[in-house]
Amino acid sequence: MTERTPNPSLVELKTDGAIATLTLNRPDKRNAMSDDMRRAFVSALEEVAADKSIRALVLTGAGKGFCAGGDISGMERRMSAPAGEIAFNGWHRQQGVHHAQTLLHTMPKVVIAAVNGAASGLGADTALACDFVIASEAASFTWSYIHRGIVPDGGGMYFLPRRVGLSRAKQLIFTGRKVEAQEALSLGIADRVTSADRLLADAQAWASELTQGSATAVALGKTILDQSFELSSQQVFAQGSQAQGICYTSTEHRASVMAFLAKAKDRAGQA
Repeated sequence: MTERTPNPSLVELKTDGAIATLTLNRPDKRNAMSDDMRRAFVSALEEVAADKSIRALVLTGAGKGFCAGGDISGMERRMSAPAGEIAFNGWHRQQGVHHAQTLLHTMPKVVIAAVNGAASGLGADTALACDFVIASEAASFTWSYIHRGIVPDGGGMYFLPRRVGLSRAKQLIFTGRKVEAQEALSLGIADRVTSADRLLADAQAWASELTQGSATAVALGKTILDQSFELSSQQVFAQGSQAQGICYTSTEHRASVMAFLAKAKDRAGQA
């Protein structure tokens, strides 16, 4: 296992073969996302995206929480800024939030959120920005923005309706109520639930299972699937045709076809 730490005090990145595990590492703050932590998070995501030897990413949190959302000290600084600067400062901060969430969501590899505890506000959005969510029995999800008089800004208004439907998403966002692990599974917020002591191992095993096929096909297929709700069928077909053309030229496709043909010849020779 290789350990790579863009900022060891805030995030921890480790690789084991083709699987990378990124741990949010502010357990004393329930892994609330500060500006410094976000910069380290972005750096780690960019490293994973650029490393072709990494086929999948597992995202989890240190300690008892997954991510408690935005850091409250940042909110305090925002409110104490001069009135004429609050809006622009907020806009600038939002660019950073959206950059991080977009990097996570568009990662050209399989991404699994291993939710070990509370995922609140931005933390809940971050879990849903991943391709899949596996939750421990101690996990919970809450879109708690309403309790601070704000709206979900980490993608929750995009991701949550796609998982649970529009009406249910509105209920969860307008009330900010907590959703425990088993209910999250039944609603479709989580894809799997496991015991706390098995969470990371199960997430990594699932990541390995999902990365047995062509990395090229996974990256291209994910890109199209993530847009499929917004595209027309003709657009999906067109993008699929372009992706297939690329797949036809890939090393993985050629090796697979040649292996299949060799087996077919062996079977024919034995007949």
